[in-house]
Amino acid sequence: MPDAPRLPLDGLLVVAIEQAVAAPFCTARLADAGARVIKVERPEGDFARGYDDVANGQSSYFVWLNRGKESIALDLSLAEGRAALAALVDEADVLVQNLKPGALERLGFGREELRRAHPRLVVCSISGYGDAGPLAERKAYDLLVQAESGLASITGGPEGPARVGISVVDIATGATAYAAILEALLARAATGEGADIRVSMFDVMADWLSVPLLQHEGGKSPRRVGLAHPSIAPYGVFSTGDGRQMLISIQSDREWAALARVFLGDAALATDPRFATNVARCANRAATDAAVAGAFAALDATAAVERLAEADVAFAFINDMAGLSAHPHLRRITVETPAGPVAMPAPAAEFKGVPRRFGSVPAIGDHGALPKGLEGAPRKGLP
Repeated sequence: MPDAPRLPLDGLLVVAIEQAVAAPFCTARLADAGARVIKVERPEGDFARGYDDVANGQSSYFVWLNRGKESIALDLSLAEGRAALAALVDEADVLVQNLKPGALERLGFGREELRRAHPRLVVCSISGYGDAGPLAERKAYDLLVQAESGLASITGGPEGPARVGISVVDIATGATAYAAILEALLARAATGEGADIRVSMFDVMADWLSVPLLQHEGGKSPRRVGLAHPSIAPYGVFSTGDGRQMLISIQSDREWAALARVFLGDAALATDPRFATNVARCANRAATDAAVAGAFAALDATAAVERLAEADVAFAFINDMAGLSAHPHLRRITVETPAGPVAMPAPAAEFKGVPRRFGSVPAIGDHGALPKGLEGAPRKGLP
């Protein structure tokens, strides 16, 4: 049987003092790319292990975000636990941590001191609000930052703000940390120097909210419009004559002209001053949506799909999780867990011709106090 292809991060050792979602998302991607990720858990385990019990009696969050890692259980309040962590850090290429700000320093692992002692080490710290500023010491979790950043204020319908239906702040923060670590590793290959990276959940969301913030500061604060777009029309949900809900998106005046001619059956709407431009359509959103709704109501779903495809207009059906579970485009992987295999959506990036292997999900402390191969033996890492 041929050897498995070398993955881009083979040889990289990552020590992850992590819990919950943001940091585990980051290190799961590092593990997928071939890094050896050693997850340091409290003796009782990452608290995300208890979030639910739907994946063969295990937490869906934990199973999703911890494949391919090794787990060691350390009590860092004890000298022996800190000594074991120090031994791991001595061998590490990357240290990822999302402890409360200042906790790592209080344990004797100040980031500046770590970088002086280990110049090639890439340290990535994830926090709620960073290391400075009035909220630096405040605890932060996903929904709290959705609220504090203003994301919830532009999510939902006119009746009130809403939570985004996934842990979007955590996921965005984990993805940001992952990208930053890869940048630092590329720089290290050229300079030999590691990095001290600090990523705050609030900063990540503020960056992602640049468009609505600029709209507000430009005098056009976005409103909650549910499954519609605050600055593009028509872009929303319409019902077919047989009761199917479909969402369409018109991105340009050229697309509007095609929709008017082919789907609405009235080419004159393309030049009507009320509808000719996106700004005009937004100003006359009620009339715009009424024209589109009337065309949908006259067609069943099959005919609507045919007509929209002919017009080359983007559309989608409004699915739920049952729809995703059975969706013909859903790619899956299967990972081993302590309670048996679990199938889940595959990572989005596909590397053609280089199949990925996805490691198993560890039980608490599966790999002892000091994992095999790190008992003082020399280790060859990445450049």
